[in-house]
Amino acid sequence: MLVVHATKKLRDRLKTAAPADSELSSGALGAWYATALFWRLQVALFVNEPTLLPVLVPLAPTATVVERFPTALGRILRDLGASAGFVDNELAEMTKWRLAKTANRSVVGIMNEFAYLGEVYCRGIVPDLHALSMRLAETPCGPLYKREISPDRELRALLLTSGLLADARGKRMYFRPGHTVPNPAQ
Repeated sequence: MLVVHATKKLRDRLKTAAPADSELSSGALGAWYATALFWRLQVALFVNEPTLLPVLVPLAPTATVVERFPTALGRILRDLGASAGFVDNELAEMTKWRLAKTANRSVVGIMNEFAYLGEVYCRGIVPDLHALSMRLAETPCGPLYKREISPDRELRALLLTSGLLADARGKRMYFRPGHTVPNPAQ
């Protein structure tokens, strides 16, 4: 089950009841946070709590935004190097979903930063949401400074340590093609 901790403005738009606070996401990536952004193209911003990975999805039609989220997430996970098995398992866990209130102020702050940066990056144009999500994933985030610095690298480290990276041949891999650093343990 996917539990999305949504801001009040998104919950008001979706008009669904909140689950009990004890419900947890069953996927390997854990909890997701979401908010509505009223740009030129209205979008929903989803942010993963442990990795801070951002995913942008068109808000309209609002009633199906959470059902459309796994498709966008799957594409981003594949582009960031997740194995097909991991992506399939993660998306299978998201067939059922519930909304909850936000509980982590740090993630809400990161969502506000992503919203601001996204607005700056696409000022005056209708953005390609996938490309914008990938660009935001490279943004250094304060809560990740003592780990991998940016959401894309944090996700890659999580997948690498779990053996779920599509190309986990013992190399420490970074996101830009051609930039691999051999694992010093070999």
